[in-house]
Formats: sequence, C-alpha cells, structure tokens
Amino acid sequence: MWSQPFYSSGRRTANGEIFDSSGFTAAHRTLPFGSRVTLMNPENGRSVTVVINDRGPFTPAVTIDLTHGAARALGMRQTQWMCML
Repeated sequence: MWSQPFYSSGRRTANGEIFDSSGFTAAHRTLPFGSRVTLMNPENGRSVTVVINDRGPFTPAVTIDLTHGAARALGMRQTQWMCML
C-alpha cells in the first residue's frame, strides 16, 4: 500500500475532530471513522497505529494519508510503500 508522508487540512477532519498534525491519525477513502490501522515501514522496521478520522487521499494510487506525527514516527520523508498489519 502506498502512503503519503503527511497531510494537512483545514480546521476539522471529516469526522468533525479538530485536526492535530502531531497526532497519530490518518485519512482513508473507505475505512470507517475510528478504525485502527497499524502500519510498518519495511525500510526501517518501525511501526505505528493510527486512527482513521478523515477522508482521502485524493491522489491516485495512494491508499492512506498520515499526519506529520505518524509519518515522523515511521521515519518517512516522502510517499512510500508501507505494510498494513
């Protein structure tokens, strides 16, 4: 699955929460809000669990958008392949 390193939105996410770029949340097109997804970076073995609280990504071939906090915890610097556990 392709993942973008982080996303930035307006004041609130699609489920109504205030966006926190340092939190461990993510945007996904179809997973229900509140779903927990564990991602692992195969390049360094780091993993993080995020909560789906927004819709997106709107970039073709990208499956999930992460907050800056989640991307930093995974050691991401750009869009890359992630393992969903």
